[in-house]
Amino acid sequence: MLRLGGHEFGDDEALMMAIVNRTPDSFFDKGATWAEDAAFERVRLVASQGAEIVDIGGIKAAPGAEIDVAEEKARVVDFVARVREEFPALVISVDTWRAEVGDAVCAAGADVINDAWGGADPELVDVAAEHGAAIVCTHTGGVTPRTRPYRIEYDDVVRDAIDSTLGYAQRALDAGVAKDSIVIDPAHDFGKNTFHSLEITRRLGEMVATGWPVLVSLSNKDFVGETLDVPVGERLLGTLAATSVCALAGARIYRVHQVPETRQTVDMVWTIAGRRRPARAIRGIQ
Repeated sequence: MLRLGGHEFGDDEALMMAIVNRTPDSFFDKGATWAEDAAFERVRLVASQGAEIVDIGGIKAAPGAEIDVAEEKARVVDFVARVREEFPALVISVDTWRAEVGDAVCAAGADVINDAWGGADPELVDVAAEHGAAIVCTHTGGVTPRTRPYRIEYDDVVRDAIDSTLGYAQRALDAGVAKDSIVIDPAHDFGKNTFHSLEITRRLGEMVATGWPVLVSLSNKDFVGETLDVPVGERLLGTLAATSVCALAGARIYRVHQVPETRQTVDMVWTIAGRRRPARAIRGIQ
């Protein structure tokens, strides 16, 4: 069982986490959901497409303008409250590494703190525990938030990702976060070059074998673009190929821009793997 705030999911369920950017400079949608009403329409759309989770972020991951705590809260806290009111059955995740922001969004109704920067703020686990929220524990190789990796080396990137995320998960447990509310994420591209992200993808089964539910954020990432030599707007096919590999390995949560395409990909792979039954199977019977 996976518990995300007040929402529970069985081990046989793969979950779509739809990205909703409250930023004017997001790398994929170029600020298309910067305006609150546009962001809310995005929530309505992905909810109608079957996303179980929305992941709301107020700061783009890449370097850019400095966004202080007050500005980040202004972008996400009231928006979370609005989404919570209209969509009580939707899991709300907030992408932040700051404990102060995490505390405010959980008070407003968020179920998950998605810490994309690997525990840069050690008090984030205490916030999750206090609010009974879930937390995503990522691997970033210790890089500073909102910086790009430069000549980072690992003896074994998968071993490092496992050790780091399990260490983070233990800190969350020690702080009082429920065991069934902890998710690990190898964090493709974060603190990694393209070869590292490809290795993580190829060996994702080793992370799944730890027993912790694994989240992957593959959508339109640079490792896909560099592998295929395609720009951001042309990475869907490569993303879905990487998604298929991670789905076969048993990843549970998929952080995505394109919900229906990813859902069909994951459902097909999970059915091939024997984790899901076909929606219907009448061929050769009727």
